Amino acid sequence: MTALRGLWPEMQDTCTSLGLMLSIVLFMGLARVVSRQQLNGPMAHAFVLEFLATFQLCFCTHELQLLSEQEPLHPTWPLTLIYFFSLVHGLTLVGTSSNPCGVMMQMMLGGMSAETGAIRLLAQLIGALCSRYCMGALWSLGLTKYHVSERSFVCRNPIQVDLPKAVIIEAVCSFIFHSALLHFQEVRTKLRIHLLSALITFLVYAGGSLTGAIFNPTLALSLHFKCFDEAFLQFFIVYWLSPSLGKYIFIQYDEKIRTC
Repeated sequence: MTALRGLWPEMQDTCTSLGLMLSIVLFMGLARVVSRQQLNGPMAHAFVLEFLATFQLCFCTHELQLLSEQEPLHPTWPLTLIYFFSLVHGLTLVGTSSNPCGVMMQMMLGGMSAETGAIRLLAQLIGALCSRYCMGALWSLGLTKYHVSERSFVCRNPIQVDLPKAVIIEAVCSFIFHSALLHFQEVRTKLRIHLLSALITFLVYAGGSLTGAIFNPTLALSLHFKCFDEAFLQFFIVYWLSPSLGKYIFIQYDEKIRTC
């Protein structure tokens, strides 16, 4: 009984964080419904949906990162949360990418115009930065003992290997993810979402302790904005150029396979 009482504060903080993430998912879902009803222009509609999707992804990942840094109740608990929220994002963010690499891949494959792509990229950038500043304001409220505003002003460098290895890890993660994203299109929607969620969880498990296994430039910018400020070149190469390189190699590889 004493042990359970000792765990109760930890469980309260975890439940509060989970409640915040689920609340933002519901709020963003409501905002998407309203935007679909009120917005008529396709560009405005695309911008708002991409902004809301990126905001949701970054907000939840900030909180997941916070939870993963604490002593888990079980070793697999952080991975379980990553899998669960990957499922949630897959179910709720249909029609958006929340990832510049995804937008650029669609543009290179001819599935999206340059104008629409630029609008979506701008929405992702704004959504990522807005989520960061919103998280800073939320953490300053101290809803849990882990919520401290100082987190927003400190660079927590996730790169634990030298630069060439970090580049390879992020590029490989991006290559694998975008390859699966394209080739799973023929799979039933419900099964596809589970497969992609499992893949994301595996990639985070494999590379998370080395680079964070982010393979999403806007998400990396939101999570590690201070690090971009302090070591811009290193973080630009690892978290912007590397995922783009992985995506580009995949497109070239896929085109070569199709022509054979």
